[in-house]
Amino acid sequence: QVQLVESGGGLVQAGASLRLSCAASGRTFSAYAMGWFRQVSGKEREFIAAIDWSGNAFYADSAKGRFTISRDNTKNIVYLQMNNQKREETAVYYCAAKRESARGMSHLPVDYWGQGTQVTVSS
Repeated sequence: QVQLVESGGGLVQAGASLRLSCAASGRTFSAYAMGWFRQVSGKEREFIAAIDWSGNAFYADSAKGRFTISRDNTKNIVYLQMNNQKREETAVYYCAAKRESARGMSHLPVDYWGQGTQVTVSS
């Protein structure tokens, strides 16, 4: 089992930045690619970015250039730095783990989900 706990969500103004964190515990962290998804109410969960143990990252087109995923393998934490946020990015953001490559993580299903953290982008 892998437990994932997100933090860092909240209210942010459009154009501002926010960093999400995901703390992982349980099975060997190195075996898993880690990623971030988001879900707007009433819509499907959408892939944002993923990163493998070696630091190889893969991004959705919508995230390229503004979002950066990183991981600290010594602390078992994954981060998502979000810059220049847009109102339409208001959603619940979920951390995920999957025994796959970073690119492979862009396809559901994943092995584990966090509980999610709300991000609200205001105008």
